[in-house]
Amino acid sequence: MSWQDNYQVWQQQPTMIPYIKHDLDAIANDDSAKQAAFSAPMSFGTAGMRGVMGPGIGQMNVYTVRQATEGVARYLDTLDDATKQQGVAISFDSRYHSREFAHEAAHVLGAHHIPSFVFDDMRPTPELSFAVRHLHTAMGIMITASHNPKQYNGFKIYGPDGGQMPPKASDMITDFVRSAKDVFAIAVADEQALRADKTLQIIGENVDQPYLQNVESVTINHDLVQSVGKTMKLIYTPLHGTGKVIGERALRGAGFQNFTMVPEQAIADPEFPTVPFPNPEFAQAFDMAIALGKKEGADLLVATDPDADRLGAAVRQPDGDYQLLTGNQIASILLAYILKARKQAGQLPANGRVVKSIVSTELATKIAAAYGVEMKNVLTGFKFIAEQIHEYETTGDHTFLFGFEESYGYLIKPFVRDKDAIQSTVLLAEVAADYKQRGMTLYDGIEELYATYGYFAEKTTFEEFPGVDGADQMAHLMSEFRENAPQSFADSKIETVEDFSTSTKTTADGTTSTIDLPQSNVLKYWLSDGTWICIRPSGTEPKVKFYIGTSDQTDAAAQKRLAGYETALKQYVDSVK
Repeated sequence: MSWQDNYQVWQQQPTMIPYIKHDLDAIANDDSAKQAAFSAPMSFGTAGMRGVMGPGIGQMNVYTVRQATEGVARYLDTLDDATKQQGVAISFDSRYHSREFAHEAAHVLGAHHIPSFVFDDMRPTPELSFAVRHLHTAMGIMITASHNPKQYNGFKIYGPDGGQMPPKASDMITDFVRSAKDVFAIAVADEQALRADKTLQIIGENVDQPYLQNVESVTINHDLVQSVGKTMKLIYTPLHGTGKVIGERALRGAGFQNFTMVPEQAIADPEFPTVPFPNPEFAQAFDMAIALGKKEGADLLVATDPDADRLGAAVRQPDGDYQLLTGNQIASILLAYILKARKQAGQLPANGRVVKSIVSTELATKIAAAYGVEMKNVLTGFKFIAEQIHEYETTGDHTFLFGFEESYGYLIKPFVRDKDAIQSTVLLAEVAADYKQRGMTLYDGIEELYATYGYFAEKTTFEEFPGVDGADQMAHLMSEFRENAPQSFADSKIETVEDFSTSTKTTADGTTSTIDLPQSNVLKYWLSDGTWICIRPSGTEPKVKFYIGTSDQTDAAAQKRLAGYETALKQYVDSVK
């Protein structure tokens, strides 16, 4: 049907939820808004779905959440009854409608006689991953839009290992979601009836305590934390999100006593009123933490995004100002500490492996190699890191030591199978205490790594493609890179092209080999000076992302080289888009 027909179908629903009916009426004379909301269904992929909240088949609302959950329920209906009765763990963040969406999901599952275990209040994404494993549920659902602006919400699905659903199962669920075409015909059960027969159970502290007990195991040097951690000053901000529920308890449990939460940002507020974007990647997210840090003389500032799976940090400089760290820098310094501490303790396994995404820093590869540890590269998406952990546990061929993505996501211990900012906060505080004991800061530690391994510089940029034609424009850009392939960037010849859509690696002389990773719409170029450039469409937002990684003998030289490649890449994109 056309978007006009879809709009009329929704307008004519006699039992429409009143606030959604109000929103429908509000856009009655806005054709562009109606076209965006009613032209196409929300995209449902391996990470679930994410989008702007509002009425219509193309936005996040009660009806599209019911449709997504119906797909999950139909998938579970195909499994044996024992697996189905393991049920689904459900959590949610601090956004508008998150609690409502979580309970609506439970109502749809209940109509299929599938048990659900819903948190009593907002909890982080990593704790949802833990809950799936701890409660041995068949699946998990997390209602969150992670670090997106306040207008967004999302629906993420997790498999029985606590990782995001693997492609085969996810594809089946996607098919079932699309088959549930009439969103108004989806059956929902009554909550009180579900509670009465225990098909819907409320969880909370019974999961919090074992999760926090596991987080305590992340600490490596307990004596260090007890001696330095008690006095080291730390500022923590959950950016109005789920970190406030569990982050403070995790820090205290680890032994860090001298920390302060940014009070204005410790309020769970779906407006995210103190930040333009609740994203620890952005400098503005630290404005209030920096102000408080200067007042209290804090050594370290830590911020977690609304669902507490991403962590950003800033460290005090000699002049009293604060330097923000990149996700790659945080990952590198965490990795260096883990490997050094395990080697000193005689606990570095011979079959140890670190896992990172293909768009993350090669500094980590050098650090791992220095300790005789293998680096495994996987596609972007933490589910691929979770798959590696599962494989290592199944085969025993390798021992997982650390996993990360450059987008501020890290995992230290695999009792969680997604990026975990709570674990990372505790360990990063310990690393800061280690450097403080040596009269250094975390930034000094980064400089120490650069002096040892070379100065690395990375940058991520993007081109946005909003509107109904956005997907076609993104596809056109990717096809231009393939059909009118560049031969060089900034006078540096392309020596190898990795096209993950065909799983092929092609060198300049035409030699091809196979890439042992799942197929994905990603291109990566390796240049003659060791620089790499990667291009991939985002899986959750209407944008194409561009990643650049390079290195040199000095920071100034590395930054100059990075800027040159950024300019050359932008010129090529502008010429073909």
